[in-house]
Amino acid sequence: MRHLRRSFVFVGLVLVVAVVVALTQRPSEPAGASHQADRSPRLDPKIPPMLKEISSRNIERSIRKQVSFGTRHTLSSQTDPERGIGAARDWIFEEFQRYAADSDGRMSVELQSFVQPATPPRIPEATTITNVVATLRGTQPESADRVYVVSGHYDSRCTDPNDAVCDAPGANDDASGVAAVLEAARVMSKRELDATIVFMAVAGEEQGLFGSAHFAEQARQNGVDVAGMFTNDIVGSSVSDHGTRDPFSVRLFAEGVPTSETPQQAAIRRSTGGENDGPSRQLARYIKEYGENNSTKMEVRLIWRRDRFLRGGDQIPFLERGYSAVRFTEPNENFAHQHQDVRVEDGVQFGDLIQFVDFDYTARVTRVNVAALGSLALAPAQPKGARILTSQLTNDTDLVWQANSEPDLAGYEVVWRETTEPLWTHSVRVGNVTSYTARRMSKDNLQFGVRAVDRDGNRSPVSFPLP
Repeated sequence: MRHLRRSFVFVGLVLVVAVVVALTQRPSEPAGASHQADRSPRLDPKIPPMLKEISSRNIERSIRKQVSFGTRHTLSSQTDPERGIGAARDWIFEEFQRYAADSDGRMSVELQSFVQPATPPRIPEATTITNVVATLRGTQPESADRVYVVSGHYDSRCTDPNDAVCDAPGANDDASGVAAVLEAARVMSKRELDATIVFMAVAGEEQGLFGSAHFAEQARQNGVDVAGMFTNDIVGSSVSDHGTRDPFSVRLFAEGVPTSETPQQAAIRRSTGGENDGPSRQLARYIKEYGENNSTKMEVRLIWRRDRFLRGGDQIPFLERGYSAVRFTEPNENFAHQHQDVRVEDGVQFGDLIQFVDFDYTARVTRVNVAALGSLALAPAQPKGARILTSQLTNDTDLVWQANSEPDLAGYEVVWRETTEPLWTHSVRVGNVTSYTARRMSKDNLQFGVRAVDRDGNRSPVSFPLP
């Protein structure tokens, strides 16, 4: 019997030792409870009703109306009431005004016009360019000056970028993106959100991104806190040029190394390995987290590039001015239906025609936009001043950040991942504090971040700490 008791004692000691060894050899376990980061976080209860309200019929109506103007070329007529960019401008303005009427005064609409000097070859003479801008003002005083911008471009073109009289229906490029923005504005105008959202249809994109560049420069000069920018450009087709259908995914392009990076910032990035953690990458990760849900049924495919290979869109002027910005585009472009004169050659239909648009697909892309925009506008701001302390060598990681000002702030989460992981994989709630030590977790081996959380569980994008 004594021998049996000694055996039980020995087995018990072995188990205790095994548990202690396991705990001391878990480098990803901080001092405090940790868990896998939630890849599909709970949407705020205000958001699913918005997603349900998004209508593919409205999307179709919007695209058909834009196509009906014949051409929307930036150099086309601005005074003809039925054909040309002026007619399209006026219709978009009227649509935004209709939505503003349901906003209880929170939404305002303006025509942001400017004269673009001659910029050969695509602007041969001084031309008036007009952005149509609807601003839905946030209702939380501490958050209302934080702005999120969502855009599409309403100009179109044929094969010759300077042909202002040819038929350029532009159904996919980019009536689809403008339709997504209009539908998002229609649905969101009725809701109260903490932060401000700007819904924008820009012109001059095909001639050199002039409309978006003007808006971004005005925002920079006026100190506008653009916390994130989405552009929707070519989001109308789920069918590739070889017939493959992909109706449940959308590409999201996001740069790594910031376009506006200074030499000093580049030196820090090289020394700490932050090339995959610029502001636009954090925005893209957030959009994927909140845009993939049962209501959208979409996969957000992250593309770690600023844009398509050697190409560009309206997010670039924002990136050039230091704002985080990303681009939505369908999974497979059909280049016979893009920047082409309408014609048939060898039995192949060329031209950006309405019959090649999948309205249900564009509605799903719109839901991804609204899920992410709504989550951003209801959440606290990203924590400012996030830093990793480096005053001493240690295998712990000491994080500090500045306190948020929102009255409904609950606290913060620290997140981390392996350096080779694309998304945040672990997180820990650390309370309403401005510092945290991740014990036995080395900053040399992992990437860290911090995000703010409010009392309703809404989470900000991650702030990446600098040394």
